[in-house]
Parts: sequence; structure tokens; C-alpha cells
Amino acid sequence: MSAMPLAAVVERRFVATPRARIHIAAAGAGRPLLLLHQTPRSWDEFREVLPRLGTRYRGIAMDTVGFGDSDALGFAENSIESWAACAFDLLDALDLPEVAVIGHHTGAAIAIEMAASRPDRIAALVLSASPYVDAERRARKAGKAVVDEATRVADGSHLLDLWRMRQPDYPDGDIDLLERFVIDALKAGSLAAEGHHVVNRYLMEQRLPLVRCPTRVVAPTADPHAFPVARKVADAIAGASLVEIAGGMVPFPNQMPEQLAGAVLSFLEGAYPPDIRC
Repeated sequence: MSAMPLAAVVERRFVATPRARIHIAAAGAGRPLLLLHQTPRSWDEFREVLPRLGTRYRGIAMDTVGFGDSDALGFAENSIESWAACAFDLLDALDLPEVAVIGHHTGAAIAIEMAASRPDRIAALVLSASPYVDAERRARKAGKAVVDEATRVADGSHLLDLWRMRQPDYPDGDIDLLERFVIDALKAGSLAAEGHHVVNRYLMEQRLPLVRCPTRVVAPTADPHAFPVARKVADAIAGASLVEIAGGMVPFPNQMPEQLAGAVLSFLEGAYPPDIRC
């Protein structure tokens, strides 16, 4: 058997689907993995992870509709259910009947919906920093302002508002990651905030028990939004395992790509073995 490469080359392209033209970045060969980002990021959230996963699999990081370079739906059409349906549109266009899915934050919610709605299509899940949405959260969040809700003003001070809102959740002094966030937030426009409302409306507690595929919940310990509810997510899915990653923050995939890739690959080795050709 030839030695495995340390990283795979990333290629980018657009894919036409019935509801939207979807932008993807892909790397590697073999069994497919679909990667789903948080609000309001893009495939760039997996820029460092994708080449690592591509050493064993065909990793495909899509821009959720309305984010990154993918086309947007009508504003009222945005929901976790419709975003999951658009992800299935992409899989159909790529002729991929079955995949494993890795989702981070909002991407984890989309991944849950995909596994709950079409269990025949989803072979395994990795839920990174998943939210947990139930009736209590929906009531608590209803009508409240959310992160990334910055009113555009002529002097551009909303850019600083976006930066400062996110700064506490990012590694101290990491200008690069915050700049990458701001670029994606500006491209998302009004969806930068609306994406959080979309998550808060999702009836997740009704969907989690419908997930039947092997599932790993990855819990970055320094993510104050996701870490406290990680056990609830794992307990709601039969047979799910939980792995904590010390020091992981909200931008975990960019911040600690090697650790995320390691958690994914070690789990998929048994749950969704790679197609290795010697």
C-alpha cells in the first residue's frame, strides 16, 4: 500500500440544483463526506480540515444556500428543513446516494435534520458544537436580538460591531480568523443574523430521536454556547458517543483543524470505513 498523503488538494466549483446554484469545495477520493458550516460562515470554515479529511475520503464542503457563494432562497423560505432539502439536492446532482455528514453549529442542526428526514441517505454523523433547541430555548430566544445582528450604517461602524460581538468567542488576538468571519458575515447580509433565528425556530428535540445512524458528538470545551448542552444532544440520539476537545472555541474547525479531523477520522474508521485502494 502506498503511503497516505498528509493533505489533499482542494478544488472548487458550482453545482446547479433545482432550487439554487451551490458552491462547493472538495478534496480527496473515496467514500463521500459532506461538511456543513455554522452561521454565517462558508466552506472556508473547513479550509484547514478539508485537506486532512481528503487523505481518506472525498470531502465536500458546501456553502449553505444564502451563504458564501451559494445562491439564496427567498427570505421566507429559510429554515433548517429547507436547508437540509437543498443539501439533498446537491447530493442528487453529484449522484451520491449515501454520505456521512459533518456539521458545526448550524451545520450540525442541518445534519440532524438530514439524518432524521432521510435515514436511508445518511450513513454516519459527526456533530461538532451542536446546539440543542427545545421549547424552553425557543421561548427564551423568541423576539430577542441575536449575535451578528448589526444595523448597517453609512460610516461603516457596523463592521466594528460585528467584530466586537464575535471577539469574545475567538482566540485572543487572532485577527486572521475574525477577518475571515467578517468577510463571510458581509456576504451573508441579512442572513448573518437570520440564520440564528432559523436555528432557534427548529423543532430539534422532536427530530433528534429519529436519528438512527452512528453518531459522534464533538464538544469543544471553550465554546460557551454548545459545550453546556453537548450531553443533551448525545443523550437524545441512541448510541451516540461524546468526545470533548479541550480549548476548542466557536471557530473550532479553523482554530483546531487537526483535532477536529482526528475526531472525525477515528470515529469514521469504524462507523464508515474509508474506501482504500492499495
